[in-house]
Amino acid sequence: MTDLIAGFVRHRPLHASMDDSTEPASGDPLAQVLAQTRRSGLGPEALVHLLQAACEQLPTGIYVKDAQGRYLFVNAAAAAVLGHSVHDVIGHTDAELLDAEAAAVLKDGDEAARAQRLPLQREEKLTSRDLVCTRMAVPLEGHGVGLAGLWLDFSELRRTQDKLRHALHLLEQQQRQNEDLRQELRDQGVRDPLTGVYNERHFEEQLRREVDLSAREHREFALVTIQVDDHEDLVARHGRQAADRCLQSLGQLLRGNTRAMDAPCRIGVDRFAVLLSGVGLATAHARMEGVRRQCEAQIVMHDGQDLRFTVSMGVASFPHTSDELPDLLRLAERALSEAQRRGGNGVVLASIPFRPRPPASAPAL
Repeated sequence: MTDLIAGFVRHRPLHASMDDSTEPASGDPLAQVLAQTRRSGLGPEALVHLLQAACEQLPTGIYVKDAQGRYLFVNAAAAAVLGHSVHDVIGHTDAELLDAEAAAVLKDGDEAARAQRLPLQREEKLTSRDLVCTRMAVPLEGHGVGLAGLWLDFSELRRTQDKLRHALHLLEQQQRQNEDLRQELRDQGVRDPLTGVYNERHFEEQLRREVDLSAREHREFALVTIQVDDHEDLVARHGRQAADRCLQSLGQLLRGNTRAMDAPCRIGVDRFAVLLSGVGLATAHARMEGVRRQCEAQIVMHDGQDLRFTVSMGVASFPHTSDELPDLLRLAERALSEAQRRGGNGVVLASIPFRPRPPASAPAL
């Protein structure tokens, strides 16, 4: 290796007459390194030994090829990349040492490096190794213009990075699962376990909060009470599990037809309520009519049976129906009773009470 570099230095036109005061041509990094080496008093051979020792520690593959592509020098790391011993590599070409695909990869890189004067660096995949290859055309004594190159093997680093990415992915999955579990535990305190809608205690809290918010901001909301028609008859004819399947289906429909700011709740065995935030009577009626139709069309499968159910609904609004919470609940229940009296499977609006204007005061005389 030292003899090759020494021959390269002796025959390199740029250095043929260069002394310590001569500056190398710009754009020739190897010439600049050699010029600095001469000024420091360190000979090229000593520099080569230092670089070679450093490369062996990395480990970095070092090789030199002649003009025909035969290996004139390889260190142990370079021979390992090629899958042979150092002795078996010397004097042979890539086509003789590797399969056609791998030899073609190296040939393409060699030709690209020969076509330019400056070092060429690029990433290559060779024999299942991830390499960063640096090549440079060099004049060699008795061998014409050859190639000198370095192979930095990043395979282990890439594998470590892949393992790290996989570990981070698993960690993110675990964090999401933990968050889902925490949310599930939080929901257990406020949701009905059968239907998935909020429970009665949470509904009462949401209702009081909505009344306070709407009173302060002068906005409206709707309160809907719901009952499954003929629930006891459904239990008697098909059993409790079949009836529960219908309640679960209703819970899914209520969750799917309400927004995040709304509150669908179960307030009894077969009774539900929905708080629709920022919604008036007309909009609430339209939305609940859509839910009623979905219930009517829903087919619930249980033990090979096709079950159907319908619901009755009563709708009241704040503040148009009433601006007092107890009265609002009473009027929603009255509207629900009217829907049931009409045969069920319907939506009835609570009436808006007539409030006469106070008489105008007599003008002052």
